[in-house]
Amino acid sequence: MYHELAAGDIICCRLRLKYEEEHLLLDLVERGVQLIPSATSQLASRSKTFQARILGPLMIPHTVVIYDIHGMLETVSLYGRHSIKKVILKHDRKNAGLGIHLFQNIEDVYTQAANNVLPYPFVLQPFISDSVDVRVIFLDDYVEAYERRNPDNFRNNLHCGGEAIDYPLTQHQMKLCREAMQRGSFPYGHLDLMVTKEGETYLAEINLRGGIRGAVIKPDNYRKRVQAIEKKLLQKKTQHLP
Repeated sequence: MYHELAAGDIICCRLRLKYEEEHLLLDLVERGVQLIPSATSQLASRSKTFQARILGPLMIPHTVVIYDIHGMLETVSLYGRHSIKKVILKHDRKNAGLGIHLFQNIEDVYTQAANNVLPYPFVLQPFISDSVDVRVIFLDDYVEAYERRNPDNFRNNLHCGGEAIDYPLTQHQMKLCREAMQRGSFPYGHLDLMVTKEGETYLAEINLRGGIRGAVIKPDNYRKRVQAIEKKLLQKKTQHLP
């Protein structure tokens, strides 16, 4: 029904788009089709580079999206100017810690990028040692947070062998989560926060859905809460229709 959709129509589900089909989201929005969840949140959930572009101010300072070798060279100078040594590279479309790589210096990244070993685009960030990895689940009035800890791997994802520990969010961290969700038009979400040893908190990633291994909430309750949020948004959009 793609070509039959028109202004005022509503799609109330996440679209199962194939790789490089995301441009269809723009076409739907331009035609006045309304999406629940929003097109922005759906695209941000699929692309770490898009996340970094729109939510960069909430992330670690000097988070950069690299699109080509020219941007890579500029970032070499940027990181050198700020004496940034170890760096983290995030591949655009990989999750569960599988696309995260640690480099000892920016020149190693440049060498691999210049030799076409690394596929563009990707995200570069300064490596922050001894940071705390916090997963936050935001489902309307339900908020749950837990630290993910792995003493054997800097990747703290539970998929990589970490353990979950209850984590009390501060008011500042709650505000940061809400700001990220508002900017990305997320009606609900999974947010990963990075808390430095100095006590600073930054957004690491955000997604509409994510694994709930380690969470208190159970799959059935989780699913019901997501459906309730989407139903409420749908009712809000249709209440003034004739």
